[in-house]
Amino acid sequence: MKKVIAIIICLVILFTYPAKILAAQEPPKETELFAKAAVLMDGGSGRVLYSKNGSEALANASTTKILTCIIALENCDLEQIAEVSVQAAKAPKVHLGAPAGQKFRMKDLIYAMMLESFNDCAVVIAEQVAGTTEHFSKMMNDYAKKIGCADTFFITPNGLDAQKDSRFHHTTAEDLARIMRYCIKESPKADLFLKITGEAEHAFTDVSGKYAYHCYNHNAFLKMMDGAISGKTGFTGNAGYCYVGALEQNGKTYIVALLACGWPNNKTYKWSDTRKLMEYGLAAYERCNLDDIALDESRFAPVPVENAQGDRIGKQMYMKLHAVLKKDVSHVLLGEGEQVTVEYRIAQKLSAPVKKRSCVGAVYYKLGDMVLREYQVETTEDMEKLDFEWCLRQVLKLAV
Repeated sequence: MKKVIAIIICLVILFTYPAKILAAQEPPKETELFAKAAVLMDGGSGRVLYSKNGSEALANASTTKILTCIIALENCDLEQIAEVSVQAAKAPKVHLGAPAGQKFRMKDLIYAMMLESFNDCAVVIAEQVAGTTEHFSKMMNDYAKKIGCADTFFITPNGLDAQKDSRFHHTTAEDLARIMRYCIKESPKADLFLKITGEAEHAFTDVSGKYAYHCYNHNAFLKMMDGAISGKTGFTGNAGYCYVGALEQNGKTYIVALLACGWPNNKTYKWSDTRKLMEYGLAAYERCNLDDIALDESRFAPVPVENAQGDRIGKQMYMKLHAVLKKDVSHVLLGEGEQVTVEYRIAQKLSAPVKKRSCVGAVYYKLGDMVLREYQVETTEDMEKLDFEWCLRQVLKLAV
């Protein structure tokens, strides 16, 4: 009897486990996700692996605070002292509840903003960095453009719903994922951002030492999947539940961004969608290291230079070339059947005069239309053009 049961169990595992693997390799249907807008991004390359309404402009609530955080980390001293203003003290819940005039270290305000999502802390931080929340809003939008966001307009440092000049506080799921990628991969303060957002809790006092506070991280996803490294939740009446988070496993980094992922009584929808997208990414994509794809050295053979001065009249001169790295992505995630191609665009001949380090071509590592790595092909020396004076000197040499 025991043998029969064992055989049945083995058959169940045999037929159901591969089915689960195959299901995970298929992208989720849009109807299978609760979020109105959802994106799965390759954190290494910035490539969007999955998108549901990814370019739709939507309110994004407290996920805004990841940009507030990275701007503060890059532009202030964490031991700097900041004072709560009257405006900050009026910020609605969730908040620290500090009165106007109370002073804190910037480090502690940033922890409180990112772990507990305190709205008043975001206002104090913004005012300390830029003087006013209006000036900080401009910094946020300038940062968003620099990062490569296509449709992001931030008004408040905490993500509270707001309107200005007929525009509303918003981003897209794709842009939100791009901002997170900047925070964890590209920013000079990426390691510090990861440390802060990955902490389970943080205790601190105000500058006077009279008042003590204890913050707990509300990003439950940190404990839901192995490799979860960062994230930020959000909710407002207009935005609904929102989330942006990152996971790293086996050298692969995934970022999920969700907007309008349910309203009250649906608080767990964002965790379901995040897990579904992360599991799909882990199953369907493998890491490809671009350093394993070597350049074809024969493509950089010396090229003829017309009308160039040499060591004698009539000698054909050739220019040696070399490649200089201009844009670099170290790796990319590839799905089944996908392949990185290398495209060479190099001049086959040159005309004097030619200056050293002149650009005469480029090499592109591409996945579809996306450029992953770019080399600029440059000349290695100066070559002057033939002229009467040079020709006369050569003739006189022959006559001696």
